Amino acid sequence: MTLTVQIVVLGGLTPSYAAATAGGDEFVNSGREFIHVKNGHTSPQTVTVNSQTVCNQGYDHDAPVVIPASEERMIGPFPKGRFDDANGKVQITYSGVTALTIAAVRVP
Repeated sequence: MTLTVQIVVLGGLTPSYAAATAGGDEFVNSGREFIHVKNGHTSPQTVTVNSQTVCNQGYDHDAPVVIPASEERMIGPFPKGRFDDANGKVQITYSGVTALTIAAVRVP
């Protein structure tokens, strides 16, 4: 699913969260976005942000982040040259999606 990027404003943002999708999620990236992931499950779950390019050593360094049970994490920002796919989107996958919610947020 394509997540709608929500923009932080001076007056504050109350972000909306979507259920993580088993097939993965994506969002349009300007380089100023981060994701806020909440794990309401009783087990840890891993969120992996797919790196689209290899480093100068020839390795593709995805960014896996473990979200412990009943915790949350803010992940990002995502440099465009490393994380943007051909459509300018960041691709996210999950080890599990039970009770996992996500919001994509941009700092102007």
